[in-house]
Amino acid sequence: MWRFSSIAFRQPRALLRAGQGVLSLERSPAWGRQRKVWGSAFVALLLAAGVQARAESWPMFRGGPALLGIASGRLPDKLKLLWSFKTGGPVKSSAAIDGGRLFIGSNDGNVYALDAASGEKQWSFKTGAAVESSPLVLDGKVFFGSADSSLYALEAATGKQVWKYDTGDKIVGSPNWVKNGDATHILVGSYDFKLHCVDSTTGKAVWTFESSNYINGSPAVSGGKTAFGGCDATLHVVSLADGKQVKEVEAGAYVAGSVALADDRAYFGHFENEFLCIDLAEGRKLWDFHERDFPYFSSPAVSADRVLFGGRDKQLHCVKRSDGTALWSFATRGKVDSSPVICGDKAVVGSDDGHVYAVSLDGGKEVWSYEIGQAVESSPAIADGRLVIGCDDGSVYCFGANGK
Repeated sequence: MWRFSSIAFRQPRALLRAGQGVLSLERSPAWGRQRKVWGSAFVALLLAAGVQARAESWPMFRGGPALLGIASGRLPDKLKLLWSFKTGGPVKSSAAIDGGRLFIGSNDGNVYALDAASGEKQWSFKTGAAVESSPLVLDGKVFFGSADSSLYALEAATGKQVWKYDTGDKIVGSPNWVKNGDATHILVGSYDFKLHCVDSTTGKAVWTFESSNYINGSPAVSGGKTAFGGCDATLHVVSLADGKQVKEVEAGAYVAGSVALADDRAYFGHFENEFLCIDLAEGRKLWDFHERDFPYFSSPAVSADRVLFGGRDKQLHCVKRSDGTALWSFATRGKVDSSPVICGDKAVVGSDDGHVYAVSLDGGKEVWSYEIGQAVESSPAIADGRLVIGCDDGSVYCFGANGK
């Protein structure tokens, strides 16, 4: 069976795979004898149906619910500035890219929808305070939090408000999501000390979980659980089904950034100058990284064999995922609160020194950099060979290859 979009074609030994803008065929020995007939028929059917491969997307903070910070595809070695868009305040939010649009918040209180190719504004939506929260694009809606204490859902195409959900204090972290049966739930932390689970359609509370201090980062989602830290110096692990706590692990200090989840392990840094790996099943620390006495605010990028994170020691660090052994560090001239993204053989990150950097993943050598001039606290968003990032100068910047 070939399945693509809403169309199905019967073919006993070939499977069409759709994803990230690439179509490929899994071939059996019989394929060679049938390819001329089936190949031309298949192409004709696709063209007649007007079916196209999906473009790459980056629909939320860190790219996906586990917050791993891994982008598909590759970036060219030398990136060019394709466009920039000026907002009315610092841009600490990170972009979401989906369906040819780019969504990003600004401290001017707006969320902006821009044409991803040209940077032209399609719409903006005004909230009552700064929007540091990075948008989540899901099911034709854009979800984000504001420092006005509200979680918003807007129509992605028009910017029209669908609903608003009020918490007891500001929201600076980004929302996440989970499918629960036929329902989709949105998760967001607030400075009211609570993690809120909200129905994506109605904007009504499903459950809330109360910690004992501010929740600054985004909750990570994996394996039926969500994990997040906060200013109570604790890693909380909560069941997504009912909002009940599964595990509570003492972190040792404020956890201001977001946790990444992989293989039932949590990776995060804290304000007492350590980066940790926690076994969620056993609720214990597996390893820690401590190099110098500087806090970690940046959220990590986690690949199959390594973990990357920025530090207020002005460095991007790369360690072994298995035991936390240092592999390399890349020095900038300002603190690195921006969260790195791994794309192919490169890692990309911003720095308070006013630069965006791309470094080689194998050795941490600089491949490319661009001087914006003011602090870059926003984290990269990468899709279709393009890099998008915000800056404290109030602008959003898009980089790509030679004007493409």
